[in-house]
Amino acid sequence: MMQLSVRFLSRGSAFLAALSLAACAPSGDGIDPQGQTFDKIAADEVINLLGTEPFWGIRIADGKASYSNPDQPDGVEFDVTRFAGNNGLGFSGSMGEADVTITLTPGDCSDGMSDRVFPYVATIALGEETLRGCGYTDRQPFTGDAAP
Repeated sequence: MMQLSVRFLSRGSAFLAALSLAACAPSGDGIDPQGQTFDKIAADEVINLLGTEPFWGIRIADGKASYSNPDQPDGVEFDVTRFAGNNGLGFSGSMGEADVTITLTPGDCSDGMSDRVFPYVATIALGEETLRGCGYTDRQPFTGDAAP
């Protein structure tokens, strides 16, 4: 698997690189071979992202993202700008001094700790750190136990 170092990429190029890496995803699920922009997540859907090791979560709604982890359980809120590509959806913003780029691509995703299956793969460039996890929306939930 190709490793992507985000520290040398700008926010825009990090998003493009993540989307091009996700091009290996199976066809369908909103990916248009004719190059139409991804439209399977409506602008008014609430998006939830999560990851393990380290545990983190991001909730995106109404142009705002809230990032939480064990050190910041109440979350840190910041503004995000939404943009769509052919193979997924992205958000960019700044949390404090750190640039943040969030990408979601369609595809079954497992958190590795439960029997849940999530409809989206999430990649987050948070400053010089890259977080990988899963995502779902209020209209496109995960499958499996709500409380495993």
